[in-house]
Amino acid sequence: MDALAGVRQRFAALEAVVDERTRRLVAAAESGAWGAGGISAVSQATGISRQVIRQGLQELKEAPVRPAGRIRRVGGGRKKAKEKDPALVSDLERLVEPLTRGDPESSLRWTCKSVRNLADELQQQGHAVSYPVVAELLHHLGYSLQSNRKTKEGASHADRNQQFEYINARVERSIGLRQPVISVDTKKKELVGDFKNNGSTWRPKGKPEQVRVHDFKIPELGRVAPYGVYDLAENSGWVSVGLDHDTASFAVETIRRWWYAMGQEKYPQATRLLITADGGGSNGSRLRLWKLELQKLADETGLVIAVSHFPPGTSKWNKIEHRLFSFISKNWRGQPLTSLEVIVSLIAGTTTKKGLKVHAEINDHAYPAGTRVSDSAMAGINLKRDDFHGDWNYAIHPAVDNVIS
Repeated sequence: MDALAGVRQRFAALEAVVDERTRRLVAAAESGAWGAGGISAVSQATGISRQVIRQGLQELKEAPVRPAGRIRRVGGGRKKAKEKDPALVSDLERLVEPLTRGDPESSLRWTCKSVRNLADELQQQGHAVSYPVVAELLHHLGYSLQSNRKTKEGASHADRNQQFEYINARVERSIGLRQPVISVDTKKKELVGDFKNNGSTWRPKGKPEQVRVHDFKIPELGRVAPYGVYDLAENSGWVSVGLDHDTASFAVETIRRWWYAMGQEKYPQATRLLITADGGGSNGSRLRLWKLELQKLADETGLVIAVSHFPPGTSKWNKIEHRLFSFISKNWRGQPLTSLEVIVSLIAGTTTKKGLKVHAEINDHAYPAGTRVSDSAMAGINLKRDDFHGDWNYAIHPAVDNVIS
């Protein structure tokens, strides 16, 4: 076998396993071993052009400084789309961000900005680009597919931080004196029935629980309004599952049931009850019925009932949200709330590693909406407002005020 035939055979054996760069370098090394006339001889044997072999010889000299893993020489290969079409990137950015970077009247302003739609629009503008290239360009520009995120709270009140500090000081003082402190709120209203409930739960593979397609209220089952009381010091909760309107009367009745069933036993020496609550809803800071119902509770129990409301737009800071309601939601995720019994059982079964205990019960009393409180009734409320934001911080004393606060 002559020398050229040997070269030809070796390259044929390597053809299926070497890449472009390796093939080029092997040919260059082979030509170097031949000495004079080696480039022409290897080119004749392998079919690789003499220019490519010369490039390979040059690469062998530059090998120590060549980036690892590179196959083509620097500048080799197909040019990138943004290099061939300098205006492509800027036009793409104007389509993705029409409000801040370009024309708000863009044809894609109200269209789903998929990479296919973006590619179509760019092609209409004269760019030769495909949707995979658009996707690659967007990633290089730092874009990614993202959903909306709830972060905006709106304008914050000027005294927001001071109110937080005021509430914290009130809570610490009351707990230090072994006086009860509760956080109250209404959990999201829930439809009763075989409706989809967000989240997942373990079931046999391929056998998800079947639920209704549409979330229309089932008249005979209705919807429920769980109102909760969370005891900050005891890490325990009480939830009344209301079947009627979520009114101030319903809210205070839940507090009343908590006090007589749990509160007075845990705090036998209590003279004062501190409630932290949102500024709106059935326990709103401006709600007359809320204050009237608390006056009735104060008269029954002999407690001074102090209230501190969170500033507008800060309900997520209320302790009951992330110490009670969030765990209830986790406990019943993926499970249809098919009946009142199921709802009560899932709420009462909620626990945490820190020892949370929850009592739940149904409140089937009627609480009509739209109850009005007259000026004369308001005048009979023994309400004393704090010096700091008396609209948010106040105390309701028993009508016969013989309690030292």
